[in-house]
Amino acid sequence: MRTALTQCKRIVVKVGSSLVTNQGAGLDIDALGNWARQIAALSASGYEVVLVSSGAIAEGMQRLGWRTRPTSIHDLQAAAAVGQMGLVQAYESCFRRHDLHAAQVLLTHADLADRERYLNARTTLITLLSLRVIPIINENDTVVTDEIKFGDNDTLGALVTNLIDADALIILTDQNGLYTGDPRKNPSAALVNEAQAGDAELESMAGGAGSQIGRGGMITKILAAKRAAQSGAHTIIASGHECDVLLRLLQGEAVGTLLTAPALTLAARKQWLAGHLQVAGKLVLDSGAIKALRSEGKSLLPIGISGVHGEFGRGAVVACVSEDGSDIARGLTNYSAEEARIIARHASKEIETLLGYGGDEEIIHRDNLVLL
Repeated sequence: MRTALTQCKRIVVKVGSSLVTNQGAGLDIDALGNWARQIAALSASGYEVVLVSSGAIAEGMQRLGWRTRPTSIHDLQAAAAVGQMGLVQAYESCFRRHDLHAAQVLLTHADLADRERYLNARTTLITLLSLRVIPIINENDTVVTDEIKFGDNDTLGALVTNLIDADALIILTDQNGLYTGDPRKNPSAALVNEAQAGDAELESMAGGAGSQIGRGGMITKILAAKRAAQSGAHTIIASGHECDVLLRLLQGEAVGTLLTAPALTLAARKQWLAGHLQVAGKLVLDSGAIKALRSEGKSLLPIGISGVHGEFGRGAVVACVSEDGSDIARGLTNYSAEEARIIARHASKEIETLLGYGGDEEIIHRDNLVLL
């Protein structure tokens, strides 16, 4: 399975607070520069890389002179606001040395639970990747209390992996990987080289939070791998201190712990779509559009829509039916019902003229559509 990693093209890399801030001593610029160098090399080789980075609260604590992590939500939010500035500035500086632009993206779990915001986030990230920009994602700790209190960026990394259909999630930590026990307490504990994500036995091997700086631990990484596997992504847990760890992993070298995803016959998002019994509306497709979907695997364009039924907003789940009423597909629409009625039967290049503003060229992108 290690050789399967050499076939990956879209990767999410998550780095923890202890690595980013050198165990809370302040931003480790050398470490950030090292990851930027490796990501730049991957980008030059055609990989698409998204970086999920912890460290805002830890950096804020250091800037504010706080030695221990506060318990007050307002103090945590203040630390996140102060620390996020330094974190992004440091990453931007590191990537600019390699002629790469970085983009700050702050997300919450709520952004990915709401389908319209989910669609917006997905479109933005994929657009950034197409522009060869490196998205740097962190939780929006400044405004969301639940994520500070209970959340972790391991989970966020898995959610982003699902969001953009990444091939692999690489979690860099201060441990070499998953051990059969806590190596700090059990000298006979052995490194798990490979296992299947979601195996219940893995959770029993993982302990609690790993440091006072971060809020995760091995258990959150195991659960993140289980979540990432839902969309077919493999997860690697490896030490961020390993030399050229990203480059070596994607060359198929056995570093850290590989948690493999079972083969999927249908992407997780498409399973979600196919299982939707309630739809917000219907799009009636002509024969040309049906052929484009079924035979050619294309997206649904406005020119192929002959009718729009119901009232729905952007990001809603709609049914795609033939002119005789037969079910063809389910999908997430890029336009509201009102907008769809205006652009139906028109070429995509006319959308901006018809609506007065630009938008996606397709009503439903093929990644957000499942045939029935």
